[in-house]
Amino acid sequence: MSGISSDEALRRLDVYGANALPEATTRHPIFRFLAQFNNALIYFLLAAAVAALALGHTIDAVVIVAVVTVNAIVGFIQEGKAERALSAIRDMIAPHAAVMRDGVRTTIPVKELVPGDLVLVEAGDRVPADLRLVRARNLLIDEAMLTGESVTASKAEAPVAVDAALGDRASMAFSGTLVAAGQGAGIAVATGRLTQIGHISALIAKVEPLTTPLLRQINAFGRGFTVIAFLASAALFAFAVLVRGYDWVEALIAVVALAVGAIPEGLPAVITITLAIGVRRMAARNAVIRRLPAVETLGATSIICSDKTGTLTRNEMTARRLITATHRLEASGSGYAPEGRFTALGSDDDVAALEAAEELIRCGLLCNDATLAAAGGRWTVNGDPMEGALVTLAVKAGLDPDHLRAEWPRQDEIPFDALHRFMASRHGRPQGGAVLFVKGAPEALLARCGTQAEPGSVARLDSAYWADEVAGAAREGERVLGFAMKMLPEAASDGRLDFEDVADLCFLGLVGFIDPPRPEVIAAIAECRSAGIAVKMITGDHAATAAAIAAKLGLADHLEVATGADVDAASDPELVALATRASVFARTSPEHKLRIVRALRSTGAVVAMTGDGVNDAPALKQADVGVAMGVKGTEAAKEASEMVLLDDNFVSIVSAVHEGRTVYDNVRKVIAWTLPTNGGEVLAVVAAILFGFVMPMSAVQILWINLITTITLGLALAFEPPEPGVMGRPPRRSDAPLLTPFLLWRVLFVSVLLAVGTLGMFFYALGEGRDLATARTLVVNTIVVLEIFYLFNVRFMHMTSFSWHGALGTPAVLLALVAVLAAQFAFTYVPAMHELFGTTPVTLADGMRIVGLGVVFMAVLEGEKMLLRRFGVVD
Repeated sequence: MSGISSDEALRRLDVYGANALPEATTRHPIFRFLAQFNNALIYFLLAAAVAALALGHTIDAVVIVAVVTVNAIVGFIQEGKAERALSAIRDMIAPHAAVMRDGVRTTIPVKELVPGDLVLVEAGDRVPADLRLVRARNLLIDEAMLTGESVTASKAEAPVAVDAALGDRASMAFSGTLVAAGQGAGIAVATGRLTQIGHISALIAKVEPLTTPLLRQINAFGRGFTVIAFLASAALFAFAVLVRGYDWVEALIAVVALAVGAIPEGLPAVITITLAIGVRRMAARNAVIRRLPAVETLGATSIICSDKTGTLTRNEMTARRLITATHRLEASGSGYAPEGRFTALGSDDDVAALEAAEELIRCGLLCNDATLAAAGGRWTVNGDPMEGALVTLAVKAGLDPDHLRAEWPRQDEIPFDALHRFMASRHGRPQGGAVLFVKGAPEALLARCGTQAEPGSVARLDSAYWADEVAGAAREGERVLGFAMKMLPEAASDGRLDFEDVADLCFLGLVGFIDPPRPEVIAAIAECRSAGIAVKMITGDHAATAAAIAAKLGLADHLEVATGADVDAASDPELVALATRASVFARTSPEHKLRIVRALRSTGAVVAMTGDGVNDAPALKQADVGVAMGVKGTEAAKEASEMVLLDDNFVSIVSAVHEGRTVYDNVRKVIAWTLPTNGGEVLAVVAAILFGFVMPMSAVQILWINLITTITLGLALAFEPPEPGVMGRPPRRSDAPLLTPFLLWRVLFVSVLLAVGTLGMFFYALGEGRDLATARTLVVNTIVVLEIFYLFNVRFMHMTSFSWHGALGTPAVLLALVAVLAAQFAFTYVPAMHELFGTTPVTLADGMRIVGLGVVFMAVLEGEKMLLRRFGVVD
């Protein structure tokens, strides 16, 4: 095979273009930055800054603009990181390729590869294009990035069915995959964007960026707040001028001051800090957040779509079951750690069963090229995972691999090939002569066997027995290898091992392999189910294997398995029903995963999707929360995701969901504290305008309250630990408003209480003959004290605050309390503050009255909370 000519290659390069993935279409950085301001609440905050500046409150205006700008910068940086997903995929394509051109082997830049090129690959190469193989010699390719399978794929020249699943296309080598062993040659049938990896790249580019539930809620809240505030301000202005006879300039200043006081300008900053604290907490639990809002989205997760290999399982093959003609054995332990024991199944004797399997175990160790290595307390395999599992099995049985291999030296071998589906090796025996050991697909070996080994004898092969055992192991989701041997005469040890020698074998038995589930995942899935979170397995593996693992994990009470073919056969409406019912999806392609995630999201579910390969990237980007594997994940998967697991463990996802719910609870607490405290101030001022009495606070005093309490008391709630039972509640609805009916009631109820307490203190002071400055000083201190007591109340939304933990507070709460009290003492007693804010000192008796009012306020709120909990109103 001479390949195409150089001239023809140039012509095709002009027709098909470079063998490279297209650059992602991106917006100009300036437009990306300006887009961060496209939010109703941001518009209102900017309007508030202009209003504050017009009133002469320059510092407050600068603070508002700074908060908005910082938020925009954070969003700009995070969005830029997400756009690198396609770049990460492009980097996976090999820089050079070995091809035949003009009858000569040559190396060319991978971009110059064209359809029709004869490409040569060998162990260690990354396949540069999609190839139709014309020659495969012991060719094994790691396709995990495309199929998710933990075992390398064996390749052959023989064609496969046109509709074969991606993982079953043995005659193809796909761009970006890694050659693990052997050599091969293939004709390039697709390059660049037409390859499988290019197709995935196109899928990623088509996925629309998602807005997280929290951002959707904040946007909706901002729009609603803007409309209400604008209408209320206009109505109040009209009332002041037309009914109360205010001068229009005076009325406008009063209304603008009121609007500035009503706007929760610190809310976006505090929410951002709350999310950032959640990021830090999650990092301590092996979950790294790449996009800040994803912290909160995790708390709303109602479905977790998880890959099987490496996430739910260990991604380490384990030889679990041994079957001989007379006995069945099960080996304990998991992974490649050579620790475990053998237990005979049924009524068999353990010792007798192990003796019957001795030749089978020896065959598995000698007809084997893998070795084990221990590093950092972790055992790994050098070579094929299933061969590594056989070495581990032998060590568990008490064999020393190095000693046995030296004692039974290998003389020749026939490497494994997909054509004959077995490996054979000839070994010298310690007592003289030679022996042939063979391992491979059971059906391939049984066709070459006439007898079977039994303790102390050889019997006629029972094909029906072995067929039943193979079928039983397959139903358990195990991958099965058969083992056979043949004694050879002394003379045979000198010649070359030929296929003719692999005949008239004695069948030794079967070994069943499984990639075992992580033990800790079982408890994590149970916790998910108790929290109302469904877990679905989406894998490229075989249906039987996936179903067996799902059953062991307790994925669902009634397990339903669907395949990629079922997904293809379903229309979009049918797929919604199928995706909701099924707990396992097997033999899936990137398109299947993408359709499944879209179908689940169409039901209103908040979907988290895990993955590690390039094949997972589109679905990771489509999901509400994409979760990439940090250890075995590709860079493409990481860049397309919002969260990266440092330990590739499903348990870390559940921990992140726990933290996400805590973060959302804290965001709600911040809102539940901020809005009523602003609302109480607003109601007091509105009452003054409506009923025509003097303002209980000046504009500058309103701004002082907002400034000093937001950066102390409001911020302290961001550090709150989780309330008990946070995972015992069902996930919230994705379309739930930011202000739920319970929270809306809380805002109104507390606002009224604050306004009543404030005005009560104001009129009490005036009634006692105090001057206006003293009355206003008492009002400001009353509001701050009531906000302090309300802070302790709102710390626990689902339980009473009258407890040891509730009274003591966290370090953040205590620090905030000290800071705000120090600021209020300065506000009340420092002469410079008197000049700036128009305040006067108050007596100790006045201070005691204010604290007493706070105690009554707290008791009323706790009583209201108790009643609402009793009637199940708290959400």
